[in-house]
Amino acid sequence: MTDGGMVDGGTVDGAVLAQLHFGREDAERDVTEGLLLRGGFLPNAAYRAAVTGRKMLIIGRKGSGKSAICMQLMADGVQHAGKALVTPDEAAGEEIRRFELQGLPGDSAKALIWRYVFAVHAARCLVAHVKDAHGRRPDSVKALARFLKQNGELAGDRLGDRLAHGARGLQTSLSLEAFGVKASMDTAQLPPSEGARASRQLEVVEQGVARALTDLRCDGGHGPLLLMVDQLELVWSAEPDSNSMVIGLLLAAKHAAGLYGRAVRFLLFLRADIYDSLSFGEGDKFHGDELRIVWTEQALRDLALARARASAGAELTAERLWREIFPPAVGGEETATYLFSRCLPRPRDAIQFLNLCQETASLIHGRDRITEADVLQAGRQFSAWKLKDLTLEYLVAHPFLKHLFPLFQNTGYVVTRAALGSRFEAAAESLHGLFPAYADALTLSGVIDILYGVGFLGVRRGNDVVFAGEDDLPVQPHETEFHVHRCFRAALGATSAMDLRRYEPVLAGDRIVQGNTGNAVGVITSLNRDDRLLQALSGSCHSILAQVGRAVGLTHDAREEITQQINRVLDDVNSRSPGPGSPDADDHLLSTAHYFTSLAAQLLASGLDDTTGAGGVAHRIENEARRLRLLAGGSYGSSGSSGGH
Repeated sequence: MTDGGMVDGGTVDGAVLAQLHFGREDAERDVTEGLLLRGGFLPNAAYRAAVTGRKMLIIGRKGSGKSAICMQLMADGVQHAGKALVTPDEAAGEEIRRFELQGLPGDSAKALIWRYVFAVHAARCLVAHVKDAHGRRPDSVKALARFLKQNGELAGDRLGDRLAHGARGLQTSLSLEAFGVKASMDTAQLPPSEGARASRQLEVVEQGVARALTDLRCDGGHGPLLLMVDQLELVWSAEPDSNSMVIGLLLAAKHAAGLYGRAVRFLLFLRADIYDSLSFGEGDKFHGDELRIVWTEQALRDLALARARASAGAELTAERLWREIFPPAVGGEETATYLFSRCLPRPRDAIQFLNLCQETASLIHGRDRITEADVLQAGRQFSAWKLKDLTLEYLVAHPFLKHLFPLFQNTGYVVTRAALGSRFEAAAESLHGLFPAYADALTLSGVIDILYGVGFLGVRRGNDVVFAGEDDLPVQPHETEFHVHRCFRAALGATSAMDLRRYEPVLAGDRIVQGNTGNAVGVITSLNRDDRLLQALSGSCHSILAQVGRAVGLTHDAREEITQQINRVLDDVNSRSPGPGSPDADDHLLSTAHYFTSLAAQLLASGLDDTTGAGGVAHRIENEARRLRLLAGGSYGSSGSSGGH
């Protein structure tokens, strides 16, 4: 046996496939089971920006690896003044969402409660840090410890419970004796409004934290205090108070970062759809703090190899993974490219697809390697998963999403604005009835924007098809051609570029059953004419293919789909030789002409913009169909037109 669990000759040892695992879909379980810490984590630009403090906002789609960065930062061995990860549960989220202060707008009130959360977590971390790492306990740290005790901020309490205490304290009066401020419920001694009183009290607490940071002077001896907020989507809804909760978080982090300086590092991990839905006056001040997580195919390849090595052995090479454990190619396409082009570009999807391939081969079929059939079977299941997952991912923002998918079922995956407009017009009344609150968004342009934004549709730009995340430019009004992402095509039954009728040759055996075999004398006497007719049909095919080649505006997928069907006709012509039992050439031409007519009609009905050249191709096919009928001396709808095409 050679290194990496392979036997001589390049055959995969079944034990390797059994051990192979690409990890869990959630980072928390990956950490618990140890895969993330054994080398399954792939440092990327977002992780490096978080470690260095260059960026404060890490933005990405669900499953893009935000929580994995959190878990890695919490688990790494780098010494910090303290680490705290805030992941609000529903109780904590409800406290923040409903927090209000007289005299302050919603965003500003939410910012105060978040500033309080940061100050309390910083205080708790500093008190613990001094106990563990310092031989002295400055008076400022003692004051923080007393403040925490006096205000019910005990370490064992749930965040929601402590937030409830803090919210009441800000709305009435916190106990501030620890900082030398006399506690008083006498509102006459405090500023007049709730907002002004809360701001003054909070400033006292924040100054106490800042004083302790200054007294410890430990920002140079080790890493700064690290405060992170993640999984806010669990308590977010598309309501104004939820948006205020997120805006308040951003404002609070910006304020606190300026107040505490380099001694505290803030990291906010936000889902892209939530962040992009926000609209507030100071939003432009956060662009310099943003970093969006982007995954390329190569990055996903690197991640797959890192996780494969973490489970099956560090000596596993990319060559062995993609050519021996996995098949070298699937459907004529290099396997890794096939896999990663059929999932949305994020680790969670890639991990699920890879694991499903492994389980299909190992658990379902008992194989010692993954075959092409295993990948294809897993792909159908994975596509169904992802279509459902997309609905759930955007259930809050776009509850109507799953009702749009039937517009793309059992048809070509290339769709034009015109064709989609016709389909949407037929469904619009039903959609508006089901979701009257979203009627303004449920227009043709609105639907296109939404489907592009969630990654379901890509838009053709030049010779490329671009999906959200690859290009910051939204869909433009003049853009007319869209492609369903490969991830969803199998689940929708949209596996070909266009909904073109497949050419099926008429077999001689079919005609024998029908009693139309003819006789040897008839075949021999018509031999030369049959040759000429078949040559004419071959010429028609070449003429159509030439027209397709000149239609430079057609996408590669659409061109390939048309070419494939015409080549099937041409292959059938080339395989025929006159003689006993051969189908009659006249009937064959009429049958093929009928197929050409239906093909042209389907091409025109597809809605492809005529600027692509699709109209020219359709007209060329129609002309060739008419020419073939004239040559055969028949008319549309003659007996050969019903023969199995």
